Amino acid sequence: MTSDKGNLRGLPVAALRTVCDPAILPFRTTEELEGLESLIGQDRAMEAIRLAVEVSHRDFNLFVLGPNGMGRHRAVRVLLQKQAKAMPVPHDWAYVNNFDAPDKPKALRLPPGAAERLKVAMQGLVDDLAVEIPSLFESEEYQTQRRALDEEYGDRQESAMADFADKAKSENVALMRTPMGFMLAAIRDGKVVKTEDYNKLGEAEQKEIDEKIARLQEDLANVLRDAPKLDRELRGKVEALHAAMAERAVSARVDDLVGDFAGIEAVQAYLAEVRQDMIANAELFLAVRANANNGHFPEAIRKFHREPPFQRYVVNVMVTREETNGTGAPLVVEELPTLDHLAGRIEHESQMGTLITNFTMIKPGALHRANGGFLVLDARRVLTEPFAWDALIRCLKNRSITITSMAERLSLVSTTSLQPDPIPLDVRVVVVGDRLLHALLTMLDPDFGDLFKLQADFEEDFVRSEENLMLLARLVGAQARRDGLRHLAAGGVARLLDEATRLAEDSRKLSLHVGDLADLMREADHYAGTDGHDLIEAADIDRAVREKERRVSRIRDRMQEAIGRKTILIDTAGAKVGQVNGLSVLDLGNYRFGRPSRITARTRMGSGKLVDIEREVELGGPLHSKGVLILAGYLASTYALDVPFSLHASLVFEQSYGGVDGDSASSAELYAMLSALSDLPVAQGIAVTGSVNQLGEVQAIGGVNEKIEGFFDVCERRGLTGDQGVLIPKANVDHLMLRPDVVTAAEEGRFRVIPVETIDEGIAILTGSAAGERGADGSFPPDTVNGRVEARLRNYAELRRRYVRPDKGEPDGRGTP
Repeated sequence: MTSDKGNLRGLPVAALRTVCDPAILPFRTTEELEGLESLIGQDRAMEAIRLAVEVSHRDFNLFVLGPNGMGRHRAVRVLLQKQAKAMPVPHDWAYVNNFDAPDKPKALRLPPGAAERLKVAMQGLVDDLAVEIPSLFESEEYQTQRRALDEEYGDRQESAMADFADKAKSENVALMRTPMGFMLAAIRDGKVVKTEDYNKLGEAEQKEIDEKIARLQEDLANVLRDAPKLDRELRGKVEALHAAMAERAVSARVDDLVGDFAGIEAVQAYLAEVRQDMIANAELFLAVRANANNGHFPEAIRKFHREPPFQRYVVNVMVTREETNGTGAPLVVEELPTLDHLAGRIEHESQMGTLITNFTMIKPGALHRANGGFLVLDARRVLTEPFAWDALIRCLKNRSITITSMAERLSLVSTTSLQPDPIPLDVRVVVVGDRLLHALLTMLDPDFGDLFKLQADFEEDFVRSEENLMLLARLVGAQARRDGLRHLAAGGVARLLDEATRLAEDSRKLSLHVGDLADLMREADHYAGTDGHDLIEAADIDRAVREKERRVSRIRDRMQEAIGRKTILIDTAGAKVGQVNGLSVLDLGNYRFGRPSRITARTRMGSGKLVDIEREVELGGPLHSKGVLILAGYLASTYALDVPFSLHASLVFEQSYGGVDGDSASSAELYAMLSALSDLPVAQGIAVTGSVNQLGEVQAIGGVNEKIEGFFDVCERRGLTGDQGVLIPKANVDHLMLRPDVVTAAEEGRFRVIPVETIDEGIAILTGSAAGERGADGSFPPDTVNGRVEARLRNYAELRRRYVRPDKGEPDGRGTP
């Protein structure tokens, strides 16, 4: 192998990191910039949101897709608020008692603001009647009419008894009242005949007395039987009197309310029912008055409507639009979308060990408050709450809000419940979530596509142009003002824009993860304050980036330490046969970093089997296995095509104790295989990343910056020699946004990043030998890598042919048939 640094032609420094020069920014600080409140680079998503808020047809609900930190919630709120202000104010809704069926409360649809007015009016009605009705029953007019009735029926009762007593007396029989009731006794000589005197009478006289008393006893019974009839007549007359008196008081007050709510049919019908019920149940007002204990408060200001007997006249306001000041439709953002918070609930209270409820315990949910406007929900939150998504879909599908408790759905509680009237629903729902949830809902929920016809898919980056650099600068300036931060100097903005490119993982793009940039600004503002800076400078942004990485890089540092102590074996100098430094990325959720891994290949004669040790022990994922099969296809279709493929080879990630997936190491595995077959050593100072196809083309991979930096850190710890670097796919050059220290080392010639397009290019750089191309005779030059590989495979095929007998098949492992 020849060690020629000319073979390690690295990329120019300008290609390793795109840097924004503060001099090109036409401002000194962001204080000079006009703020930008709207999102940038989200034209497609914003058009979808506008359509959702403007279209009047039903079922055009919206699902907003995209990762966190994109400003999705804020963009949705801004557009919805603007549209909501231009929409008409929706109706109020209230539940009232169903006097005929109390378990089925009635829903009243009322003009905006009327629900609260009706509630207050009903409270005043009850309070007034609780004073007026008892006063009316204490009036002289009532007392006179009541005495007249009592006297009339008392006279009729006494008259009947007097007539009977006279009749009995005329027949010498006395009517006597005893503790046991009325009784009859014979009279003789003006005195009641005693029992001993009766026994002295003759038999004929006794018989005459007995017959006379028996006959009169029947007449007395008839008189007594008429008494209850008279009592019933009296009660009827009294009830009619009560009704007439109550009707006079109730009608006067109710008529006032009828006038106040003229033109509202629902209220008119309700007040008619209230009038009938109050007249029929006037005794409720008398009973409360009788049990009154006003204390120090005069009766005139007592709140009688709070008494339990008068709950039947409460107006339970579900939604009122008073708080909107009469302008616009509601915009509701429900942060905790449980079943109860979403569709409402029916509460219960314990009385004597029993749970009871009534229509006053019906509570509204977000759908009630948003009815006639917009409701914004977080997809993950609503999907993780039991029955919440099901309730939302059911309400949207039925276009009405039906209140059902979770206990009722699960049959956990057997108690008194209600069946309130469903409230018609007219709402535009906006659900904010990620792409995975949208895909799952589309596949698994058959109603989702019908009810959520629109989707707003947020971009994660946009083109890095001078115009867009200024737009992003204005956006971060506005964000700093909103958060009360120091203004950013031009250098600080330039450094932040570079970080936006780093987040985008593309030198031609800018990240739209505004949340991440805002977090950096806030941290940099803190450092600027501690260092006494009036502005957020580039150094403050740099420090924020470094400190953020330091906080989350403990595992990376431990791995680097293990490599430095040779606990994990990685060579960064010299050359080895069948051994290549592959690169991978470890993703910890909030942080990812690159790490090198030793990949080794071993070969021998065989039947064309390529063993992926990672897959054999079930540590390799499907994408990694696919990459190994692709490189096997490349070997079989490139070399020694006229003989059987007689190779037995094994590939492994050394010291890999976790899962391995992805095909980004397939080119490194192929290089290791070619090195083992050609017996040419591979430079260990060069690490490799990139996937390969069956045509031998090196394809782009992800995490190229982290992979390069991971190998650079290992080499820097051991000392950079100038022979070290990384082979990357040429297609990844546009994705480079390396750390400044890596760029500095490359500028000084101590480290290189080398792009390749094909396996032949890469193996030539790694081995220092030409790859070789087939000549006119169809063979590779013998001293090239490809020539040596093909010669080795032909040799394996010849050895295999010698060991095979036509009548016995292949030999066993010892070479015997």
